Amino acid sequence: MSSTDLLSTYLNDHLGGANVGLELARRLQAEAAGPDAEVFGSLADEIEEDRDTLRQLIEKLGGGQHPVKQAVGWVAEKAHRLAVHEKLTGGAELTWLLECETLSLGVEGKLALWLALLEVVPVYPELGEVDLAGLADRARDQRSRLEVARRNAARRAFATPR
Repeated sequence: MSSTDLLSTYLNDHLGGANVGLELARRLQAEAAGPDAEVFGSLADEIEEDRDTLRQLIEKLGGGQHPVKQAVGWVAEKAHRLAVHEKLTGGAELTWLLECETLSLGVEGKLALWLALLEVVPVYPELGEVDLAGLADRARDQRSRLEVARRNAARRAFATPR
């Protein structure tokens, strides 16, 4: 497999993750109240933009989207939803915290993606047409905003009187 094929596979893996993250962020936005709803709404919009950027990069590099990888991402999100359902976690607040953490892990992975791509711009100059450093900064900002919601969820889940 060529390095371009490997890069295409890597980008498609992250595209699948972006699809999952977008669906999760939209669901959290719909279920949230107050400031958390705004956080998840803006995150969802930005994740959608990042997903579109990934699609463009895949096209620029001459790779195709892998429908199987997209389907696997969809199935993984559904399996995750079952695994953290409140009937299994014991409560809605713990479920909310686990979903916040799942989205947070996705944002960390996205940051890793942008940083990895920055390393190979000399080999793939078309990557330099995208503001990868700006995307990495945005992922850091997303993680920071998400951390506020995650900590709020932790307090709601665990800091209530016994």
